[in-house]
Amino acid sequence: MFIIYVKKNLWGAIMIYDFMKNNFDIDEKILELGQIAQQNISHIFEKIETTAEYNQMKILHAMQKNKLSESHFNFSTGYGYNDFGRDTLEKIYADIFHTEDALVRIQIVSGTHALFCAISGNLNHGDELIYVCGTPYDTLQSIIGIKKSPHSLIARGINYKQIELKPDGDFDYDAIKNSISPQTKMIAVQRSRGYSLRKSINVAQIKKLIAFVKNIHSDIICLVDNCYGEFVEEFEPSDFGADLTVGSLIKNPGGGIAKVGGYIVGKKKYVDGAAYSLTGLGKDIGPSLGQSFSLLQGLFLAPQTVSCALKTAIFTAEIFNMLGFEVFPSPRDSRTDIVQAINLKSKDMLIKFCEGVQKASPVDSFVVPKPWPMPGYNCDIIMAAGTFVQGASIEFTADAPIKPPYTAFLQGALTWPHGKNALIIALNNLNLEVKHV
Repeated sequence: MFIIYVKKNLWGAIMIYDFMKNNFDIDEKILELGQIAQQNISHIFEKIETTAEYNQMKILHAMQKNKLSESHFNFSTGYGYNDFGRDTLEKIYADIFHTEDALVRIQIVSGTHALFCAISGNLNHGDELIYVCGTPYDTLQSIIGIKKSPHSLIARGINYKQIELKPDGDFDYDAIKNSISPQTKMIAVQRSRGYSLRKSINVAQIKKLIAFVKNIHSDIICLVDNCYGEFVEEFEPSDFGADLTVGSLIKNPGGGIAKVGGYIVGKKKYVDGAAYSLTGLGKDIGPSLGQSFSLLQGLFLAPQTVSCALKTAIFTAEIFNMLGFEVFPSPRDSRTDIVQAINLKSKDMLIKFCEGVQKASPVDSFVVPKPWPMPGYNCDIIMAAGTFVQGASIEFTADAPIKPPYTAFLQGALTWPHGKNALIIALNNLNLEVKHV
């Protein structure tokens, strides 16, 4: 039985249904389940689209204010002196995030690298860093020194403390207050869940935290790892006093166009510190190598791309919830990032799902992903990422640590039509017995 959910475009719905069945060999019950899931969540999409529109106009205003022109798509090499395109891009970022300054560079190779520059450029021997959201993401653990490394911040004499979130996902304010010492220089928070099932931290929570910390000591640097969170809400942590807000350009703000890069926005003196950590000579050097065009175009497209990723995440949550799987967040929870976690119950099911995500990709769809010991992780990781930009998490991807409870972390989608139907392909790969829908 075909489920009719688009009365005004019945012919189009039938055409897509038949195409998916005949060309991708999708089980009819999976297709019908997808139709019902989409119908169930369609009302949620209006808020996503409103947020995307608001952020789109915010970006447009910043580009117009800074008189962005074709001349800014220039090509600098070597030291990168007088790169006006790069400098204008950074002014645009500072305006969008409402900060004094910005560092937006292709020389920053990942979100982890951006965080390292922001932290190491502003902490000295004897200073203290406190993470107030539990254990940070795996790749940061070696950089900080939670996992022993001769090159870590701890090995360089920086002290580290970690405070767990409360069971309800809120900050433990009493523990934070009691942990702050005269040596505390920086409080850090990771907005997204990482490889955990804790709730991601929304901007309202971060706003409250910053006010709390500043009331104790105004000179403590408040740093936010903003990866996966940009443009999901109307506001960013920097709107409410974050001294440093940090992220990757091959996630949300690159819009699927940026080929590499990261950003650091915040107070000028702290951005300068990060710049010296990156280049050794501050912001005046660092060639754009002709990438300003893609960084700017990607930024312009980012709100719409993020909205597609959010729709895909909610659709994923709904369809797996209907099948009896645990999902985090749930389909109707408010969202502050693009990550969707699914507990797949077994190693075999987890691997099959990631293989299905790869099958649904536009690039390397014929490749079979395998778990392997990736650098910076404490167990084997499987990553399905048939992406135009290697490892770009704003494209439709899934990755997972191979350990209980066998949770897949899915994120991204350059377009909603691809995200929706790619999820159907990945689901079909599980060979689940779907009861009559």
